[in-house]
Amino acid sequence: MTETRISRRFAAVAAQGRPALVTFVMAGDPDFDTALSIVSALPAAGADVIEIGMPFSDPMADGPAIQAAGLRALHGGQTLVKTIELVRRFRAADAETPIVLMGYYNPIYVYGPERFLTDAKAAGVDGLIVVDLPPEADDELCTPALAAGLNFIRLATPTTDDHRLPRVLANTSGFVYYVSITGITGAAKPDAARVAEAVGRIKRHTSLPVAVGFGVRDAETAREIGRNADGVVVGSAIVQAIAGSLVDGKASPATVAAVTTLVADLARGVAAARAAE
Repeated sequence: MTETRISRRFAAVAAQGRPALVTFVMAGDPDFDTALSIVSALPAAGADVIEIGMPFSDPMADGPAIQAAGLRALHGGQTLVKTIELVRRFRAADAETPIVLMGYYNPIYVYGPERFLTDAKAAGVDGLIVVDLPPEADDELCTPALAAGLNFIRLATPTTDDHRLPRVLANTSGFVYYVSITGITGAAKPDAARVAEAVGRIKRHTSLPVAVGFGVRDAETAREIGRNADGVVVGSAIVQAIAGSLVDGKASPATVAAVTTLVADLARGVAAARAAE
């Protein structure tokens, strides 16, 4: 695949001697306008890549925080059409920050895969993470996405052994998302030493950047994980910051600032990840 916003951004932060900060927020949480304000504020706060969740009623890999964010979004009327529109609105003011849509295949299937890829690309989406589509189903969405110029980012886990890993990586592009724990999002703090070993093993199989997520909640953990990873992904902590700012389930004047304050702190953590090297 030719150069993309994602590949350019990872190359740029590597040249700066640090990992990328990858932030996750749920589209439409707690409402469309607030979500757009949050996403629009993330780059200035220090986010290098933005993952936007596509709300789904049965998110099997997500912990309670992200499940709750998805339900808030769905109850607020968020749809996949509106999620693509959110990206379009963001892209009108930001032509450089990579955007990755993350979620499950069911909403895409209902939308229509061909229509989805066309609309997502036109809106300014750069990559996709579809957690419930294994490599054996690449013809369903992965291969068409690559043909459309979208990166297809695959997850590797602690249980992805050396026999399975090449198959997982075969059509992966943009970066590899390493799930640092066995379980759901936000469930536990990752073990930095085990993560370092896993990242090294993955890198023996691919030249792609490796970003590590699940369980990274604060600047110190981001710094520890970022010593060896090319990117650090934070999701549950961000959506919990949103949840904690709500008043009667709705956005408050503190909502956007709750996110940007946390992200700025996380950005300081990843900036210091290799300071002692």
